[in-house]
Amino acid sequence: MSLRPFLPQSWNSRGTRICTLRLRRRPHIWISNGGLKSGPAIMTRPSEITRERILKAAERLFAERGYEATSVRAIVAKARVNQAAINYHFAGKEGLYREVLRTAFHALTEQQLAHGEEAKAMSREQALSEFVRRQLQPLTARDDVSRYMRIFNWETARPTAIFRKLVREEAAPFMGVAVDLVRRFMPGADQRTLTLAAIWLIGQCSVFVRNREQLAEPPVGITVDDEAIERIATLVGGWAIGGLTRPG
Repeated sequence: MSLRPFLPQSWNSRGTRICTLRLRRRPHIWISNGGLKSGPAIMTRPSEITRERILKAAERLFAERGYEATSVRAIVAKARVNQAAINYHFAGKEGLYREVLRTAFHALTEQQLAHGEEAKAMSREQALSEFVRRQLQPLTARDDVSRYMRIFNWETARPTAIFRKLVREEAAPFMGVAVDLVRRFMPGADQRTLTLAAIWLIGQCSVFVRNREQLAEPPVGITVDDEAIERIATLVGGWAIGGLTRPG
């Protein structure tokens, strides 16, 4: 099929009709350096790079200062962007904080969700021990996870409406894993009792994770390493099994 009818036409100096084809430029696409190190290149647009830079800057500042004490101006300066970029990607400070919280929450619960089906094939005691062990893993984490824990510590001290709303919307799958686990120890309990038991179980682990930095200081003075996590997991797991199996 001839393309001539579909191409723009003009005339040359000799009166001969010619066809010209105009090519539309495509926007530049950046290739991240990470793609050069392992596997195929990852195509990253400049706007995605900007968005990630804002998120990282916000994570650090929210971890250091909390939500209320962190200004948009401080985030803009640390991320080296203008305020319009925050408004464009997150619709303002509140939307940015929500995204930081969402990322943090998923990072801290994804392992439990990924092993949910696997745990069902274990004995209830083994499944509970593994649940406790995974809950304690952030004790030795650094960088992002460490900042996430500081952000949640701020929420414990000064809870925000943004966090409460996020928990209502995002926590159901994780709570479902915990409830299913305690149900195996309390098959005759009603849903409210199971939910309270699940919250109690999570709390037995989170008290260590939230206070990780204080654990290393006097008067406790615990060296938080893999050996310490294993010991804490064994103790907490044993106490939890004893509590859940005790006739009530």
